Amino acid sequence: MADPKGFMTTPRQEWPRRPVEERVRDWDEVYVPRALLPIISKQADRCMDCGIPFCHDACPLGNLIPEWNDLVSREDWRAASDRLHATNNFPEFTGRLCPAPCEAGCVLAINQPAVTIKNVECAIADRAWEEGFAPPRPPERLSGKTVAVIGSGPTGLAAAQQLTRAGHTVAVYERDDRIGGLMRYGIPGFKMEKRHLERRLEQMRAEGTRFRTSTTVGRDVPAADLRVRYDAVVLATGATAWRELPVPGRALTGIHQAMEYLPLANRVCEGDLEVSPLSAAGKHVVIVGGGDTGADCLGTAVREGAASVTQLDIYAQPGAERDEDIEPWPTYPKVYRLSAAHEEARDLRTAPAADADARLFAASTLRFLGDDSGHVRSLHLVEVDERRQPVQDTGRTLPADLVLLALGFSGPDREDGLVDQLGLVMEPRGTIARDDGFATNVAGVFAAGDAARGQSLIVWAIAEGRAVAAAVDRYLTGSSRLPAPISPYDRPMAV
Repeated sequence: MADPKGFMTTPRQEWPRRPVEERVRDWDEVYVPRALLPIISKQADRCMDCGIPFCHDACPLGNLIPEWNDLVSREDWRAASDRLHATNNFPEFTGRLCPAPCEAGCVLAINQPAVTIKNVECAIADRAWEEGFAPPRPPERLSGKTVAVIGSGPTGLAAAQQLTRAGHTVAVYERDDRIGGLMRYGIPGFKMEKRHLERRLEQMRAEGTRFRTSTTVGRDVPAADLRVRYDAVVLATGATAWRELPVPGRALTGIHQAMEYLPLANRVCEGDLEVSPLSAAGKHVVIVGGGDTGADCLGTAVREGAASVTQLDIYAQPGAERDEDIEPWPTYPKVYRLSAAHEEARDLRTAPAADADARLFAASTLRFLGDDSGHVRSLHLVEVDERRQPVQDTGRTLPADLVLLALGFSGPDREDGLVDQLGLVMEPRGTIARDDGFATNVAGVFAAGDAARGQSLIVWAIAEGRAVAAAVDRYLTGSSRLPAPISPYDRPMAV
């Protein structure tokens, strides 16, 4: 604890964002470049080094937050990087993409703004790359064992890196043409530029991890053949089976899933396409779903030049402060948050009829209406009460040339045949069943991440990858020194 009075003398200050008018004209990250380092040491000083650091419990990775806060406050960046990487393979990802449940669990947050843990984490990770504190760590010797990891999202990459460093020969199979999963084609560049992903992949290649792109296991490679070829298989395919909206008019053209829309915009940024076939340019856009994926669609549509963008959230607008009776500290509260995309929509007035920024709260879609050619032109909605029941005489119609469904995901996509070819047992909610050691009903086959846990946060995905790696290492060798931060049954803190 470098400054015992830091939390009393230093106000919370976050990484400043670039002006809205500037950043919506490009796809770069929304933050002011290099504006974090000048403020971060004083922000780390605000950490109280609590006797019981609840931020540890709030983060499934078990990040050693007070330790690296203290080291940053002393500007010992190498030691801070060592402590950060001891629990997290990809802190530059989580520092940009995680909603920071650790900050909700910060003891200071009981009666003050929390420590900017997420910003400190990002600063350490970026400084580590600048100073060369994150070199490849190839194993000293190989075990002779082989592992196939199916899926290259944060769970698959974390598992692959841990197993490679333990000495196993690991191949990662990805159905897309580039590695990264949703981080590649689901997350827009304004939230995380792809150079951060490329840098980690180069590190993993140098350590010995092998990558197989444009390969759909179950279709291009029979699942049974893969099981025979490798000593162990890790299923980290994610929860890509999107939820539908079965209302009248759903079959009209111009209504798409968010994960049909976002990858095309990302491919434009990658240089694969000149213009997205689903571009929002000049269109009235309505996004159905109030979560992070919907916000990603919002920021993307704004940058593409939409005529208007409105986001529908079925839940009532939350308050600005935590409701201690319903969501007491240190649980992660549902409060009104203004993401970069919502800030942009608010300032640019993309949805003049919205309740706040671009969002209509407590709104439920009743039906879509189209023109004579079968293309969607409007969306009819109604306000709902706390039980999601329609409120009488609250119906309204929004213009809609492009509708994006961002309603979440129910489990792994089964169209490729992987699940059925292996004969995997599934949970009633659509996820892959596993035991307390991450093992499925098929010997040597393990399941981790959203495919087994269900849709969750990136910190849980990485924690699953690290934990399943320890389980696979133990299966292959009889014991393991790899860390296992969570069990398959662990869940976020809740009342």
